[in-house]
Amino acid sequence: MNIGIVCYPTFGGSGVVATELGKALAGKGHSVHFISYDQPVRLGIFNQNLFYHEVSFNNYPLFKFAPYEIALTSKIVDVAKAHKLEVIHVHYAIPHAAAAVTAKHILAREGIDLKIVTTLHGTDITLVGKDQSYEPVVSYSLHESDIVTAVSESLKRDTFTNFSYNGVIHVIPNFIDFNRFNKQPKDHFKKAIAPNNEKILVHTSNFRKVKRVPDVLDIFRKVAATIPAKLLLIGDGPERAEIEEECRNCDICSDVTFLGKQEAVEEILSIADLFIIPSETESFGLAALEAMACEVPVISTNTGGLPEVNIDGITGYTSDIGDTEKMGTDALKILQDNNLVQFKKQAKEHALNYKLSNILPLYEDLY
Repeated sequence: MNIGIVCYPTFGGSGVVATELGKALAGKGHSVHFISYDQPVRLGIFNQNLFYHEVSFNNYPLFKFAPYEIALTSKIVDVAKAHKLEVIHVHYAIPHAAAAVTAKHILAREGIDLKIVTTLHGTDITLVGKDQSYEPVVSYSLHESDIVTAVSESLKRDTFTNFSYNGVIHVIPNFIDFNRFNKQPKDHFKKAIAPNNEKILVHTSNFRKVKRVPDVLDIFRKVAATIPAKLLLIGDGPERAEIEEECRNCDICSDVTFLGKQEAVEEILSIADLFIIPSETESFGLAALEAMACEVPVISTNTGGLPEVNIDGITGYTSDIGDTEKMGTDALKILQDNNLVQFKKQAKEHALNYKLSNILPLYEDLY
């Protein structure tokens, strides 16, 4: 098939999933055309079935903001006609679904029937859904899509709650490429981080308020007060400076390392003993799944799709938002040597349910 994929090209979960999906489809012989304003970060080396089309747009004095959605719509039309696209798969509703719907109608005037698959990933529904100024456009875009999918049952419920949409939503979870995400022997790296065999805790995020990174520090304080431990914080964002300042003013500073954005996050996860994700909301929790694939149990909140990924008492523990007291206690329970081996094993076993080879056929069937 000739398939177009529209996604954000950044490190966020929707862009990662879209990119890995496209690469896998190309590997199976489909012709895959990525359409975005920049090359997706995980796209890597092209093969003969993989193409990237940049959406370029000019800044005109007339417009306060550049008209990206119009440029995207035009690019979809152009690529669909030039490469005979049969399906356009858009990841994230705003503005991708609306642009695809407009492109579909333009193409229909020329007798071209382009099918739309819209995949909802999270904040396009949970945050945008709270802004009623967007609701009519998002609802219309969902109705005009040929197929709508969501990455979790929780997100499916949120979509029905926040939008005037009563059609079918197929739940297809995110997935892991186990060729990349698996425990790798990095003894020298672990020794450098934890020279005295301290337990290593990891958190990765975009350092926004919704990720509740201060809770990570609070949990770590409780752990470090009982056992020797190190904390690695991966990522960057608007809250990072504030978190660093808080860290400098407390007694755990020497045990906390800010690593910034990391492409090879799997190498860091391979030396970790515990992953912490205390988010206020997560429609799926891809970061948690990546950790579990590397045999790292998870401490998480019980919000959104996280309980569907992190099975309480099996792959880690879940708690109410902000309950760092329980999270700290649960973390110490996991980190006991007689428990840790079993939790690591169970985390990996559950993660295997999300192999790309299990998920890819579900999308192919929809196409």
